[in-house]
Amino acid sequence: MKILLAGGGTAGHINPALAIAQYIRDRHPDAGILFVGNEQGMEKRLVEKAGFNFAPIDVRGFRRKINFENIKHNVGAFRRMFTSSMQSEKIIKDFKPDIAIGTGGYVSGPVIRKCAKMGIPTVIHEQNAFPGVTTKMLSKDAKCVMLAVADAKKHLDPKCHIEITGNPLRREILSADRMQSRQELSIDSRPLVLSFGGSLGADRINKAVAELLAWSYREGNIYNIHGTGKSGYVSFIKQLEALNIPLGQDTRIWVRDYIDDMPRCLAAADLVISRAGAISISELQAQGKASILIPSPNVAENHQYHNAMALVKKNAAVMIEENDLTGANLIKMVKELTSDRKKLIEIGNNAKNMAILDSRERIYAIIMKVLNK
Repeated sequence: MKILLAGGGTAGHINPALAIAQYIRDRHPDAGILFVGNEQGMEKRLVEKAGFNFAPIDVRGFRRKINFENIKHNVGAFRRMFTSSMQSEKIIKDFKPDIAIGTGGYVSGPVIRKCAKMGIPTVIHEQNAFPGVTTKMLSKDAKCVMLAVADAKKHLDPKCHIEITGNPLRREILSADRMQSRQELSIDSRPLVLSFGGSLGADRINKAVAELLAWSYREGNIYNIHGTGKSGYVSFIKQLEALNIPLGQDTRIWVRDYIDDMPRCLAAADLVISRAGAISISELQAQGKASILIPSPNVAENHQYHNAMALVKKNAAVMIEENDLTGANLIKMVKELTSDRKKLIEIGNNAKNMAILDSRERIYAIIMKVLNK
């Protein structure tokens, strides 16, 4: 059995593919599994770290905002549509997959489209409540479109074969233990606040969290782990220096560009501050974590706001819209939540009740059904 997976651009597209691949490998150790992605993207590093083979293609996404730099970028992206298609064809002919799985992002477009044209059965997975452009494009030729959220169905062609599966999560997320994780991080009974703005970072969140860490440093009764994103690390460190936070001397505050051990950090956390991306929310639900969600306003159809509101309406999270995000507002909310352990537990339990924990099993069953037809 040979399986080709394609998806990338952000961790939100890569991690579902890794979760699917891990589940298949656990059940079929001899299965051939190959990831296709952008060599310059984070997918290469994450995929190879997880122990899977990786084949690169040269592809770029289109930028919607119109300015000179973006027009120049889009011209290059248009040219790469043709080269990436040829690269995809060569990879497919060499690997000879029995099935191809797309998990979204511009990276998956040329690969899954080429597979469908070459007669290889394809299935795709959409993580968000509002299907992306790539999902809409690939859905008509897919044997099955797997959705994390039932509301996404109304945005797709009714002729598509659709199944609701939830978002597949890495087994490390599902199995990570709170007490063991806290011991490994040398954290005592004081609250741990985990914060991040997504794999690519978020400047507004970084600025607010810098003020939060300054407050936390002065108070001395909270642990903090913050992921700045690759592009924001240097400027964030400068902000902390300007706020007189001696990072090297305070063992309660950790700052990283990317949180590689997210399962452990998430399991150990009492409160999480994050964007409202689909995978992040699914991981919060699986671990039953209270959260402060800050939806990104720079996404298609404002889908992160709707993702967040699904939890807020069930008292499974609280939300700060980016226009209202300040250091003072964030500090106030963190202070209120970390000082009320009962409320933290209640919000976390409500999030847990929303989780779909058998997503990998559902997706695996669909893949095997397609393969056996």
